[in-house]
Amino acid sequence: MSRGAKAPAAGDGLHSIGEAAARSGVSAKMIRHYEEIGLVPPPPRTAAGYRLYAEADVHRLRFISRARALGFGMKQIGLLLALWSDRSRASADVRQLALQHAAELGERIAQMQAMQRTLEALASQCHGDERPECPILDDLEGRCG
Repeated sequence: MSRGAKAPAAGDGLHSIGEAAARSGVSAKMIRHYEEIGLVPPPPRTAAGYRLYAEADVHRLRFISRARALGFGMKQIGLLLALWSDRSRASADVRQLALQHAAELGERIAQMQAMQRTLEALASQCHGDERPECPILDDLEGRCG
C-alpha cells in the first residue's frame, strides 16, 4: 500500500471473512481454501491483516457453492468461473460443460446402482444367523463366483 493510502476497513462496504461466510453459505475454512487454489482472488486486507470481501466476492462464493452442490469438481468450477466472467462467451460452451457433467453423473449413478444391486444380492444370500459363513465377506475376499 502506498504511503498515505488508507487501509480498507469493514465499514467500507466490505465484509470480514465471517460475514462473507454467513452471507455466502461457504465456511471461512473453504473461503481460504478457494483463495489458496485460485478460485477466489486474494482480497484486500486491513492494516491488521484481516481479509475483507466485497459483495462481488460474496456473489462469486455463492456461485462456487451452487456449482459444488451440483457436483462440479474444482477444475470444472474454474472453467465455469472463467466462462461466467467472460461476457463474450458462447452459451454453447457452458451448455457443453453442463451436459458433459450430467453424462458423468449418469455414469456414476449407474455404477452406484450396480453396487447397490450387488450388495442387496449378497445380503439376500447371507443367512444372518450365528453361523460364521458369510457370502458377503467371501465375495469381498474374492472367493465367490
